[in-house]
Amino acid sequence: MKQLSVDERIAIERATASPMLARVRQWSAVNSGTGNLGGLATVADMLADAFSALPGEVRLIDPAAAERITPAGIVEPIEHGRHLHLAVRPDAPIRLLLTGHMDTVYPADHPFQALIDRADGTINGPGVADMKGGLAVMLAALEGIEAAGSPIGYDVLINSDEETGSFSSAALIAELAQGKEAALTYEPALPDGTLAGARGGTGNFSIVVRGRAAHAGRNPDDGRNAIVAAADIALRLAAARSPRLAVNPARIDGGGPNNVVPDLAVLRVNFRPGDLAEIVRVGAHIEVTVAEVAAARDVHIEVHGGFNRPPKPIDAGAARLFDLVRDAGADLGLNIGWRATGGVCDGNNIAACGVPVVDTMGVRGGAIHSGEEFLIVDSLAERAALSAITMLRIAGGRL
Repeated sequence: MKQLSVDERIAIERATASPMLARVRQWSAVNSGTGNLGGLATVADMLADAFSALPGEVRLIDPAAAERITPAGIVEPIEHGRHLHLAVRPDAPIRLLLTGHMDTVYPADHPFQALIDRADGTINGPGVADMKGGLAVMLAALEGIEAAGSPIGYDVLINSDEETGSFSSAALIAELAQGKEAALTYEPALPDGTLAGARGGTGNFSIVVRGRAAHAGRNPDDGRNAIVAAADIALRLAAARSPRLAVNPARIDGGGPNNVVPDLAVLRVNFRPGDLAEIVRVGAHIEVTVAEVAAARDVHIEVHGGFNRPPKPIDAGAARLFDLVRDAGADLGLNIGWRATGGVCDGNNIAACGVPVVDTMGVRGGAIHSGEEFLIVDSLAERAALSAITMLRIAGGRL
């Protein structure tokens, strides 16, 4: 290690001594798929107990209201688990936001539930990288900076719904981002340690089309085919694709017997804009498309959804934060690079609040969202040290 202060060495020693691997095993052994409210409650209690070792107040906050559109075109509420919030030294002159999520993409009935130790120094298991390993790294790094006596203030938010868009925690993220010097989010880095840099945004829409039923043989012209109208919309929206906008009409729900003109369809569409201009452009395109199809096919159309994750560019503030992380890594003998990605996370929401964020401060791992998900065990100590030094240097005004 090079160019490390006494405080940095103290923080590293304490952080790397934390029982990170044991915590990952304990937390990953409990299924916490976004819809598994019982599992989420268990993991939330585990995390509250672990993070209560830090100074400050740990709270479990009820989720905000969120909704979805059913295949029947009905708006219904979505239940989410509670979110964990820890506030430490809220009056400090320099404050950070640290975020992570306790939910995974694996529901309670998913076949991928067990942890397997592999001979190559990795652990295969649900959520080990995304992101219970990241939560263990976050906690260890905070234990490290507390041992070093850092005066920095910070808020920790661990939400229960990141994997499905953070709809019940988005307002809380925005609230906690206010006044922060920077933010660190503990999504996994790539296996070689590369960080996610710029990110595109995402928007999900459910477009409900209501037509008119009729007999497909006796009087089809009296009907208004909702499936055909939805398909028309899908094709028109797909035509909006550009180098800065990906469009994916993903599903059409509706229809019924072959001898009935369908009177209901629900089109699901995902957009991935590369910048805010594309959000404006595609928003106008959706409005025109809906109006034209409704008039041409004599159907009623309702549009639900929106762009819940704005694009995350690398602006001047973010570039300085990335440089600080890179330099901290270099002093640890780590080669830290970053590259743009099409994925999204809570880092998008934080950046939209004007706060610089590095959102892949978690473990090195890979194959996330699959049964091959893995965590590189040696990266636990490595990334905890990286986080601790990064936070101490921000506290020292080096950002």
